[in-house]
Amino acid sequence: MLPEALSVFAAATTATHLASIALVARRLSHPPGEPATGTPFITLLRPVCGRDPNDMATLGSSFGLDYPDYEVLFCVADSNDPAVPLLRDIIARHPKISARLLIGDDRITANPKLNNLQKGWSASRAHWIAMADSNLLLPPDYLRRLLDHWQTGTGLVSSPPIGIRPEGLAASIECAFLNGNQGRLQLAADSLGLGFAQGKTMFWRRETLDGAGGLAALSHDLAEDAAATKLVRARGERVTLTRHPFAQPIGKRSLRAVWDRQLRWSRVRRDGFPMLFLLEPLNSPLLPTLACALTFGPLYAAVMLKLWYLAEAALLKKAGWPCGWRDVIAMPLRDAMMLPLWLATFAKRGITWRGNAMHPLEITVTAPAPAE
Repeated sequence: MLPEALSVFAAATTATHLASIALVARRLSHPPGEPATGTPFITLLRPVCGRDPNDMATLGSSFGLDYPDYEVLFCVADSNDPAVPLLRDIIARHPKISARLLIGDDRITANPKLNNLQKGWSASRAHWIAMADSNLLLPPDYLRRLLDHWQTGTGLVSSPPIGIRPEGLAASIECAFLNGNQGRLQLAADSLGLGFAQGKTMFWRRETLDGAGGLAALSHDLAEDAAATKLVRARGERVTLTRHPFAQPIGKRSLRAVWDRQLRWSRVRRDGFPMLFLLEPLNSPLLPTLACALTFGPLYAAVMLKLWYLAEAALLKKAGWPCGWRDVIAMPLRDAMMLPLWLATFAKRGITWRGNAMHPLEITVTAPAPAE
């Protein structure tokens, strides 16, 4: 009986893996839909904290958008932030684009990102607001694509980031987590009507969030994207992901930085969606390969493992995501980290983000500090 159960488990997990790849491949092959009717005024909010080697490209991409009516609001919590001179310079270089730098820390929540965004949300003149993290590289059609994906029943348009330009093996492992694993799963889930918000991009109608209490409503989970997903679903609406995700330059990474970042996200998932988190060990070929080896022998297990990685590599190549020799090597290294990461998640609750400790069920702060 046990061999039969192990063989069914190995077959089912492998079939699920291949089905998710097929869903995403089909999604990426689908022609774009009809452009949205009209071009409403949009505010682009970009929270910034510290410097990143790709800042000139990512923050500068805010000004190259092919959209007729938008403003850019850069939000920084501290006037001494090293990004401030760069932002002022970038704004000065693009006088034809309506852009402002807002400085101040409105402590409305225990989430520093939401506190940083609050002044921009308050200053926005738009009914449509796009939040884009500072390390996201915006394509010229960024705002049009967000608007094009707003459908009947949509409460939020979002997108997972796709890692590009990795420098070194550790950075390729980061891309392997972002692209062939997390991005694949999120896009496949959205293809089945189960979209989850991702904090890198969140596109709102202002009244949706204001009606729920504003940005403070996104502080009820460790991460604002988990809270956003629950908020939208509680309204009877859905999170819609863009058909093609947006890129995040990765650059150099240390293996420790990759571990710390993935552990932080793992704790966010455990807190936000605990039942799904319990299934995460099935998201690696480790257990099905072991089951196949015990049932049919190591040769069949090796063939199955090869099938897992060939299918993923084919998806990366088709999508135009990083797929060099380092990226192929990074796949099994990523999978070797998954179970230890999952187990390490249970060691404690809460996360530390940019030096700020955040814990589940923290009380929302309601008295904002004045912005400069």
